[in-house]
Amino acid sequence: MSILEVNGARINYVQLDCHPADHGAGHPSTAAEPEDLVMVHGLATNMAFWYFQYAARFSQRRFRVTLFDLRGHGRSEMTESGYTPDNLARDLQGLLDALGIRRAHFLAHSYGGVVALNFAKLDPSRVASLVLCDTHIAAVRRDARVEGWGHGPEIQAIVDKVGLNLDTRDPYFGYKLLTEVSHLQMRSAEVPPELVELVSPLVGKYGNRTAAQWIKLMDCTRAEAELMGDDGLSLSELRKFSFPILAMYGDQSQARLTGKELLDVWPHADFRRVRKAGHFFPASRPEEVIHACERFWGGEFASGPKHRSGDTRRSHFRSDRVYQADGGWFFMTREQAQVGPFERQEEAQQVLASFISAMAGAVPVPAAAGVVG
Repeated sequence: MSILEVNGARINYVQLDCHPADHGAGHPSTAAEPEDLVMVHGLATNMAFWYFQYAARFSQRRFRVTLFDLRGHGRSEMTESGYTPDNLARDLQGLLDALGIRRAHFLAHSYGGVVALNFAKLDPSRVASLVLCDTHIAAVRRDARVEGWGHGPEIQAIVDKVGLNLDTRDPYFGYKLLTEVSHLQMRSAEVPPELVELVSPLVGKYGNRTAAQWIKLMDCTRAEAELMGDDGLSLSELRKFSFPILAMYGDQSQARLTGKELLDVWPHADFRRVRKAGHFFPASRPEEVIHACERFWGGEFASGPKHRSGDTRRSHFRSDRVYQADGGWFFMTREQAQVGPFERQEEAQQVLASFISAMAGAVPVPAAAGVVG
């Protein structure tokens, strides 16, 4: 890891070179020089969010990978101010300038997507493509009605059960939940298992360190006000983007409200739903995200229809019938019955293929591990 001073702050970063032996062998990019991939984490995490499960995989395939800690996160400097989305985007711009990265693909989670989109506002020509994972924007936070988030009442019941004074109808519920759970962590109080999926960066080996840094950021800087203000991402501004976009959203996440709005904003984009997933699905379900990214960058999604018949300008959320949940693999029938669990993805795919053949009257359906309505 290295430090560069850009835009008035010391920013921690690391780069993984593309492995020459793998580059271009059976993968979409065959250029002499590898393309750049920049990965942007969200709030209350750091570059480790991407490093362990993603960075090496992508560097072995086709990219020189750049990871960095946002200002005030990880080992980057915690300044008194400078946390507006526009300024964080200028941090990113300065880092790329210093590293000589003229154009790159971007993979961003949550607030990292807000940063990446603000960077795209500064210079869209530098964005080769963008993968957004569960990014929520202010224009939708303020306008979305509570009934739009179908999973909200269930989350509210969990929050009430553990005694947290939070309202899931609050546009910034997620940020405030991070703060409340951070205080639980610092008091060595048990984080209820029902909340683990909602705040996974605060749970585990480095949970206390992450919680302490988040509380310090909220209490000792202007970050809270600057992060929860206007992010500058109006729908009219977003409509200007024409670079390839893959937007992935968890079924059970509040950010899915943003995804629904973006369907009309980006008719050229690919939208994927992650079945039965919460906000931190890139951490809990990495194989699905990696698979989707590789198909997107490989051009598979571009070759298929983006719009339903008779509706030429509106995109739709799509999903794979085989997916991972609760530690196992499942597939979904056309009648919306969940079949599984299977230990391996390949096993689920094989049973699904047999199921489809059986429905066509070709072969009997093999015994499955169970069907949940």
